[in-house]
Amino acid sequence: MSDKITGVILAGGLGRRMGGIDKGLQELRGRPMVQWVSERLAPQVDELLINANQNSECYAAFGDRVVADQIPDFAGPLAGLHAALSAATHPLVATAPCDSPFLPADLVFRLNQALTATSADLAVARTFDQPHPVFCLCRRQVLPHLSEFLAGGGRKIDRWYSTLKVVEVAFDDEAEAFENINTRAELARFDGTASGQ
Repeated sequence: MSDKITGVILAGGLGRRMGGIDKGLQELRGRPMVQWVSERLAPQVDELLINANQNSECYAAFGDRVVADQIPDFAGPLAGLHAALSAATHPLVATAPCDSPFLPADLVFRLNQALTATSADLAVARTFDQPHPVFCLCRRQVLPHLSEFLAGGGRKIDRWYSTLKVVEVAFDDEAEAFENINTRAELARFDGTASGQ
């Protein structure tokens, strides 16, 4: 498992379920959500990128390289992965969304173990029977395949995964770490929690 890893925080969406605001910049317990994710993900990777399509100067202030989608019209997490694969320095790319501030501290290690053991194209986290496709580790060599899928109008992340050799990695022991914050109500609920996770 000597291959170096580029991590990317996916913050390129429109935040529709939160009223069209930039989710990654919303504060949770006094800090932007993207900062929580960065603090969890950065120690697990050799390089960290942020995929953002708006407020790029705000994201750049966190000190990591900001990359925008090359596919227009906020095309979703696959467009963010495509941007990250295009910009990554390293042969492996790990993704996490900007709205999951409690992601596992051993996420990348466990995904990498499974990816290596199975020689898969991509490893994705799963809790019980629920896959979490935006928590993945994939090989940069899938970029041409992804470019072709997107060029053909494909946008569904699970449909693209079905064309690859994918290994699902169980995180049943850390299911709560995949909590994500999609709405203002969820943000308020987590913001009111006295103890951190």
